[in-house]
Amino acid sequence: MTTAMTTATPPPVAPTGDHHDLAIVLFAVIVLVTLAITLWVGRRGSATEDFYAGGRDFTPLQNGFALSGDYLSAASFLGVAGLIALYGYDGVLYSIGFLVAWLVVLMLVAELVRNAGRYTLADVLALRLRRRKVRAAAGGASVVVTLLYLVAQMVGAGSLVALLLGTNSATARTWTIIAVGGLMIVYVTIGGMRATTWIQIVKAFLLIAGSVLLTVLLLVRFHGDVGELMRQAAQHSGAGARYLEPGLKYGATFTSRLDFFSLGLALVLGTAGLPHILSRFYTVPTARAARRSTMWAIGLVGGFYLMAIALGLGATALVGSSEVRHANSAGNTAVPLLALVLGGGNGSTGGVVLFALISAIAFATILAVVAGLTLASSAAFAHDIWAGAWRGRKRRRRPFLRRGAVPASRSAAPASGGVGSTGSEQSAEATERQEVWVARFAAVGIGAAAIAISLYAQHLNVAFLVGLAFAVAASSNLPVLLYSLFWSRFTARGAVWSVYGGLVPAIVLVVFSPVVSGTKAALFPGVDFHWFPLENPGLVSIPLGFLAGWIGTITSPEPADADRFAELEVRALTGAGAA
Repeated sequence: MTTAMTTATPPPVAPTGDHHDLAIVLFAVIVLVTLAITLWVGRRGSATEDFYAGGRDFTPLQNGFALSGDYLSAASFLGVAGLIALYGYDGVLYSIGFLVAWLVVLMLVAELVRNAGRYTLADVLALRLRRRKVRAAAGGASVVVTLLYLVAQMVGAGSLVALLLGTNSATARTWTIIAVGGLMIVYVTIGGMRATTWIQIVKAFLLIAGSVLLTVLLLVRFHGDVGELMRQAAQHSGAGARYLEPGLKYGATFTSRLDFFSLGLALVLGTAGLPHILSRFYTVPTARAARRSTMWAIGLVGGFYLMAIALGLGATALVGSSEVRHANSAGNTAVPLLALVLGGGNGSTGGVVLFALISAIAFATILAVVAGLTLASSAAFAHDIWAGAWRGRKRRRRPFLRRGAVPASRSAAPASGGVGSTGSEQSAEATERQEVWVARFAAVGIGAAAIAISLYAQHLNVAFLVGLAFAVAASSNLPVLLYSLFWSRFTARGAVWSVYGGLVPAIVLVVFSPVVSGTKAALFPGVDFHWFPLENPGLVSIPLGFLAGWIGTITSPEPADADRFAELEVRALTGAGAA
């Protein structure tokens, strides 16, 4: 047995001196490559379909990588491994929820959403519930969910760059958050969905490749003995055998066990309601391609989380839980510190190179995910709130066609109003161009809001922040989506009540939870106005979302339109008339 496997590794620290230059150069390369992709792709098309759906011409494999790229965020690469490094078995349970969630997406959402919608979640609802208030509710909930998710990514970026620079300075984290916010605005306003998708593909490949490299080096370090890896992790965790048993974080009290159940419920159900995941299904040409994309994503995500478990254990075994916590109290820097040790240790060239490489990949992860989130939120604002609800413009109802049929307006001779289009079609196209411009301006506003909120949440674990976003998505978006797709009696009132009945309680419970006040790790540690004991509201807010939708429907003065539900059902199941 090697010495490295039987004795504690000297605690690593972030690279110092000239070694900063290498990491900064790699960061700059990542930024330049993503900007080049954005500028190159942004010149290829400016139509509404290009901006929102990337032209719908990505293959299932490409979209599968993009889906996994959207999903494998800073919470996955930094937060989950950090939780495992600090809390062992409980952190592993946390990661399982992320993976199981994809079964819900595959079985209930992927094909139906691709057939029934056009660009956003609200498009699915509007096919049978043609009310401005429905679009406004769904669009508003999507903006809230993506904002919470954006905050998690930007907090991760601040922690990562602060570690890279070898400082805990709040100033460094602040300027990093501002820089990431500025970059995500550029990606969305110039490149739209097409550029965002290619950035996600590149990022997903780099992330998985980097994880494979670290996992192989870790297993080589322990000669493939996973049992020894777990024993060393327990020894250097500070908790002994309890590290490998349930209860280190969530099992101490009945309240903590309820909190974990609430978190798991949010993770499993929340994915199917995430706006940036749902919008990804519109970038492929058919529902079958959407389903195949999801299957690719399940394989990639599953493989990644298996590696994340190993990396979290490795960080504890080779770095030590105390050192991980010292570098970042939430554990967000466990993986880069592990890379430093696996590359040769503090002060070695190999350690610094591997540290810089993994840090750059993590930074690319953050840049790609924030671009996708900003695009989803700006699309929800422009397409659903501004165009669909506030402007209330009436789109021409799409004819119900068999797949492959050609609408009469396309086969007719061009009218005098323009080449290949009638005067009314020209007017509609002009309005769509305005909508894209509104989406670009919305990206600026949403980016500014995300920056402001992130500055107050810098010390929270990014995986935990994502858990809150999942809870809100499962409480507000998932109930209305499932009711709309599967319940023939569902009404517009039920839709509005379902969205707000899940969204408002989720937000209120978070505000009055230990996340915001009453604990040392809270947003406002100096005050205490919390009365809700759980950190994640999903256990209460998710059932409330479903209950509110049911009550709203059975008390609605207007019955459901059976013909519209029949149209939705046929289109969702067969793809007839799909965009």
